[in-house]
Amino acid sequence: MTRKTLAALSAYLLVLLTACSTLPPRPPMSAAYAAPPAADGVLAQHLAPAEARHAGKSGFRLLSNGTEAYASRMFSAQVAARSLDIQTYIWHADMTGKMLAQRALAAADRGVQVRILVDDMDARAKNAGFAALDAHPRIEVRVFNPFASRSGTLSRIGELGTGFRRLNHRMHNKSWIADNRIALVGGRNLGDEYFGASENSNFVDLDVLMAGPVVREVSASFDRFWNAPSNYPIDALNAGPATPEALAQVRAVLEATPAELAASPYAQVLREDADVQRLIIGDTALHWTREWTFVSDDPLKLDDEHEPLQRSAVLATLLPAIRGTRQTLGVISPYFVPGRKGTDDLLAAARGGVDVRVLTNSLAATDVAAVHGGYARYRDELLAGGVQLWELKPDGTASSSFSLRGSSGSSLHTKALVIDQHRAFVGSYNLDPRSTALNTEQGVLITDPRLAQELTRIFEERLQGQHAWHVQRVDGRLRWSDGSQTWTHDPQASTSRRVQAWLTKLLPVESQL
Repeated sequence: MTRKTLAALSAYLLVLLTACSTLPPRPPMSAAYAAPPAADGVLAQHLAPAEARHAGKSGFRLLSNGTEAYASRMFSAQVAARSLDIQTYIWHADMTGKMLAQRALAAADRGVQVRILVDDMDARAKNAGFAALDAHPRIEVRVFNPFASRSGTLSRIGELGTGFRRLNHRMHNKSWIADNRIALVGGRNLGDEYFGASENSNFVDLDVLMAGPVVREVSASFDRFWNAPSNYPIDALNAGPATPEALAQVRAVLEATPAELAASPYAQVLREDADVQRLIIGDTALHWTREWTFVSDDPLKLDDEHEPLQRSAVLATLLPAIRGTRQTLGVISPYFVPGRKGTDDLLAAARGGVDVRVLTNSLAATDVAAVHGGYARYRDELLAGGVQLWELKPDGTASSSFSLRGSSGSSLHTKALVIDQHRAFVGSYNLDPRSTALNTEQGVLITDPRLAQELTRIFEERLQGQHAWHVQRVDGRLRWSDGSQTWTHDPQASTSRRVQAWLTKLLPVESQL
């Protein structure tokens, strides 16, 4: 092939890739907002009186158990009378993903208005399914920051190559809101591994179930994203709505899922526990408090002209709380890359007498080995400065209480802070550069000693030797110990993972981690 031919081919490919990365014109869309809290239905019947008894307060409950987290979504969708708003980064087409979609479709069938807002980094692979759901007159699907092409690996690679800055900005928020009466927010996406139902690796995760005025703030955040110019109606991306036949095909698949579940071993995990119903429709399991702050980043965060660390509304809320810590600071972050400023803040707290403890993924447990390299760059310095570190084991014991198989692997996915035994933060925000400057995130900071003590208990349980390795510096060298055995290098990590982490430490990619 001649040089002239290669040049012509390269020019053609560039034109093709550029064309693939061009979004169609966004159709005019009038602003749409959540309906007021439902005045009828099961949720209103039970939660409206509870709100009246706790005037000015909001109720919170931690959901560390995958069964409770799954059943809470299923039950709230089942009893929703007016609206169901779902915002997620990932929605898998596996057992739990299909069950939740089936319940949302059933809600729409009985007259509930369903809005689904999903990030396109994952949604593109399920484009046909989301488009078919959108064909229902009471379901609307919008896609955050979409790819122009709706299928194909090469076209996706081409778009990333020509439009990386835009496509590198993702919506990492997760909200599930029923009747504007209850909301679930936290770290969980929608899929088997987030509910302890995967036969392979499961995530150790955390949600918070909320009722009261805070729910209206979560709804306002959802509306802000729903109406953002970075969203597209899915039918605009597909050059028209899906056909009724497409919806019928998806309906048939979803309606067969309950029987599929009943015949599978997953039924013992994905049960709809009656206790969960009592949690949602009774206020005795909720901790009610006046002191809480729900925070969510701007959907146009990447367009902010501020310095990257100033773009994060979540970080702006957390930093004063972290810097104001007086006694204890517990950090749970699966992707922990504190950077220079974050490291300095943690070291300053430790020097000031604060007991600073961090739980993150070990190299063997993480699902993104490259991120571990970014964390390892600061590990020695943190330990030398008095910050205590633990790394989650990958053997499944940390999630065995809510995993189908105790032998399954586990990976930390919880994002939480507990401060001075009286404040707790739960959200989607990792302590890393990507959460701070690139992705949109959200979370809730709650002042309530009972809730903080509950989170402390969850935290300390996961620090035990059967769940995590304690990382320490001994004679100037790193050591990992679970109380019965000690390692001189990252335990159970494969050679390929070690190489990935090592390369990340060398390359200038920290801003992307």
